[in-house]
Amino acid sequence: MDKILEGLVSSSHPLPLKRVIVRKVVESAEHWLDEAQCEAMFDLTTRLILEGQDPFQRQVGHQVLEAYARYHRPEFESFFNKTFVLGLLQQGYHSLDRKDVAIVDYIHNGLRLIMSCPSVLDLFSLLQVEVLRMVCERPEPQLCARLSELLTDFVQCVPKGKLSITFCQQLVRTIGHFQCVSTQEKELREYVSQVTKVSNLLQNIWKAEPSTLLPSLQEVFASISSTDASSEPSVALASLVQHIPLQMITVLIRSLTTDPNVKDASMTHALCRMIDWLSWPLAQHVDTWVIALLKGLAAVQKFTILIDVTLLKIELVFNRLWFPLVRPGALAVLSHMLLSFQHSPEAFHLIVPHVVNLVHSFKSDGLPSSTAFLVQLTELIHCMMYHYSGFPDLYEPILEAIKDFPKPSEEKIKLILNQSAWTSQSNSLASCLSRLSGKSETGKTGLINLGNTCYMNSVIQALFMATDFRRQVLSLNLNGCNSLMKKLQHLFAFLAHTQREAYAPRIFFEASRPPWFTPRSQQDCSEYLRFLLDRLHEEEKILKVQSSHKASASPGCSETSLQEVVNKAAALTETYCTGDGEKTLIEKMFGGKLQTHICCLNCRSTSQKVEAFTDLSLAFCPSSSVENLSFQDPASSPSTQDDGLTQASGPGPSEEPGACNLSAVAIACDSAVSEGMVDSPDEFCPEDTPVPSNSSKMLVNKDVPQKPGGETTPSVTDLLSYFLAPEILTGDNQYYCENCASLQNAEKTMQITEEPEYLILTLLRFSYDQKYHVRRKILDNVSLPLVLELPVKRTPFSSLSESWSLDVDFTDISESLAKKLKPSGTEEACSPKLVPYLLSSVVVHSGVSSESGHYYSYARNVTGTESSCQMCPQPETLAFSSSRNHLLGRDSPTTVIEQDLENKDMSKEWFLFNDSRVTFTSFQSVQKITSRFPKDTAYVLLYKRQNSTNGLTGNNSTTGLWVNGDPPLQKELMDAITKDNKLYLQEQELNARARALQAASASCSFRPNGFDDNDPPGSCGPTGGGGGGGFNTVGRLVF
Repeated sequence: MDKILEGLVSSSHPLPLKRVIVRKVVESAEHWLDEAQCEAMFDLTTRLILEGQDPFQRQVGHQVLEAYARYHRPEFESFFNKTFVLGLLQQGYHSLDRKDVAIVDYIHNGLRLIMSCPSVLDLFSLLQVEVLRMVCERPEPQLCARLSELLTDFVQCVPKGKLSITFCQQLVRTIGHFQCVSTQEKELREYVSQVTKVSNLLQNIWKAEPSTLLPSLQEVFASISSTDASSEPSVALASLVQHIPLQMITVLIRSLTTDPNVKDASMTHALCRMIDWLSWPLAQHVDTWVIALLKGLAAVQKFTILIDVTLLKIELVFNRLWFPLVRPGALAVLSHMLLSFQHSPEAFHLIVPHVVNLVHSFKSDGLPSSTAFLVQLTELIHCMMYHYSGFPDLYEPILEAIKDFPKPSEEKIKLILNQSAWTSQSNSLASCLSRLSGKSETGKTGLINLGNTCYMNSVIQALFMATDFRRQVLSLNLNGCNSLMKKLQHLFAFLAHTQREAYAPRIFFEASRPPWFTPRSQQDCSEYLRFLLDRLHEEEKILKVQSSHKASASPGCSETSLQEVVNKAAALTETYCTGDGEKTLIEKMFGGKLQTHICCLNCRSTSQKVEAFTDLSLAFCPSSSVENLSFQDPASSPSTQDDGLTQASGPGPSEEPGACNLSAVAIACDSAVSEGMVDSPDEFCPEDTPVPSNSSKMLVNKDVPQKPGGETTPSVTDLLSYFLAPEILTGDNQYYCENCASLQNAEKTMQITEEPEYLILTLLRFSYDQKYHVRRKILDNVSLPLVLELPVKRTPFSSLSESWSLDVDFTDISESLAKKLKPSGTEEACSPKLVPYLLSSVVVHSGVSSESGHYYSYARNVTGTESSCQMCPQPETLAFSSSRNHLLGRDSPTTVIEQDLENKDMSKEWFLFNDSRVTFTSFQSVQKITSRFPKDTAYVLLYKRQNSTNGLTGNNSTTGLWVNGDPPLQKELMDAITKDNKLYLQEQELNARARALQAASASCSFRPNGFDDNDPPGSCGPTGGGGGGGFNTVGRLVF
């Protein structure tokens, strides 16, 4: 029968005839044959299968072999023995090489035919050894795929025990050697299919024997981390990633990133090659593992690797966005790489030239998937342009291309950036160390305490959080200038863009410290703020005069002396009347006007003067006069006997009469009384104004205690009302009337005629105790309204000539007291307009005297663009009588507004700046700070005028220049920040390596971040408030 079959397949008969005869041969397999005939038939069919010259011969071989093996199983078992199979695997078959896939297929088919025979067990044992040998010889993808199919069907052939680990490792190496040189789609699909079969085999083995997984993954890492340039591992290794359990990510990444044996060069190669895996079309979770490794490296602060890899691979990742199969993973990795690379625009600018083409291409195809992708991409682009504003030439084409897609809100952008920064990743190695609240958690940067410089730090943070002021400072073109404003711009730029948790403002401190401030000693933050604003204001005036002189001077003119410049600057101030264009930045932001009006009670002549101010100093009002401090018609004001208020019966338990109460009646602008006034003899007080007699005077008793038991806590509104309330100048404080040519009793009133953009209020907490000759602090709690209505009465005198003077030093004021009285019947010609202000920041003093203690500040971002209709009622519906309503136990309109604001979760916008430490906080914490910590009291307040449009600049987000609301930085500043950010990352990496080496032997204690209800936020000194020591000391090392 074998001769007939052999002659038939090699004959030239028609193919249909051959098929009929072959069918007869197959049917004859049921008849009995002796062993020799069976062996001859098996030998012939084997030859046809392995060496057949055409598909027909190979097909005939398979059909006949299967038929005869089925009916003559003992004979086939004897033929398909261990020796025969071993010969095929080691020597091949005649002219057929042993590595030919046909041999593996033949063995695979033979195993199926003798599966039920006892001898198959011997073959399994043989194949367990042989398949390991074959894999070690690095078979080509096709052969390896066929072998994988065999082992998948016959798991008994997979090596067992320790050999299984070796087999998996060798199979991983084999995959690493796979290559596909063809670019044809058919060949590429076949190649991907072959790789998938091999990776599926590994997955099955890992499931069956979990002990093989970790060694396999170690082999994967060894392959991709190799620095041998002669062998580049195949991208086909990406096919294994989808089979690694995701729950192992944390353990594996921590193991890799903390292994001291893994060198930086190896880790860099490994990460680059994993990013290359994004090109593999069918791999899942590659992006997850890449991002996990990026985060893991950031957690151990290996920033050098992250910088190198990002700059090397960012363009490749971006190019992968063109391919639909790998686009989702590529976008995820691209987003993480760009958002985390926050120290420099270098990585983002590498892809900027390619963005427009990509956007236009996807917009043109109109597919829903393309539109969804572009929405995600544009959000990413907006985040990056927000973070690195200042490149309009690069960004304007992009803004035009993506204008039709939604732009994320500024809050969302900030959240995305804060969560993505390298410094936001958890660091288990440093968990035993006291850590700062990183900028990545709050989005803000602390200021290092340089030695009792908390008074400066708290003021600078409050000014920085004054959004409009910060933006104006950053927008100034100060190149080539070494002014104090330039140094403030430099400091603001670093606070906004540095990657450091805390910045050391040494240069600015030396330039802005008042000459009389002793270094490394505690100072008054209000005095420093006043000096700083004055310096900035005077400096800008001088620079304006210098620039105008240079512009007008002829080439032959001699150089103007410094004294001439100063004189011109003074003249400029004196001649200043109106026009924002002539104002300095300090005037525009903090400058207001205060009119002082004095009426002689003898001749009714009046004197008045308009003065500029940058801050108002509010004294504490005696409780017996609080009920009278409302801007109402005096005739309609209730009498003292009817108000039901509890009169003070004596000093509080912790106070001494005449000690801390002295400043409680201080007035901020008493200098207006003694300085020259604008006399108007033709103007008189109303004829019906009675001259108060001694019995009708309500003089303030200096011995009235600050806060008798049971009294309601005063508010800032009360203090402001008291500040603006009329007073009687009598006794030692009589007014010299030029009309009467003698000292006379007089009535003094003050009105704000022009409101500032930012209202600075200083609470006069420090007074001079004449009895004990010491400066004491008033520890009274003061309620801080979130919304403050400032009464502004614009009068014709607003345009009078004025002298620019910052507020009078309150230390002098507190020693020359005035007596504040009830108005003597003078009616207001018109009620003042109430201008709403929002609380922006609060500087808190912690301590019992001005010479000691600690300053820290609460602040939030407040701009003038928020809707006032939702926050404040119309002015005509408000009466400036909130203090009275409050004392009587009724809710004032301001209180209702504050409750509405808190209901809108605005309290979540607050930050606590405590030197190096910056934490999230709430408005409730601001309100309760003194009740929780009696020595911690609000001292300086910044309020932002609501719904104001100052029109200080024409730059805005619509022009494409102010992308993030803040102006673009000058190139000099951006370069300095980028350089320092790189230095910071290097410092952190070196520190992390040092800590890793000491982690095993170090004994560290963990101190939680922040403070609890039993401890105040901090104290001043080398370690107080996060100013130094502990973790901070490491961060301040210079490398």
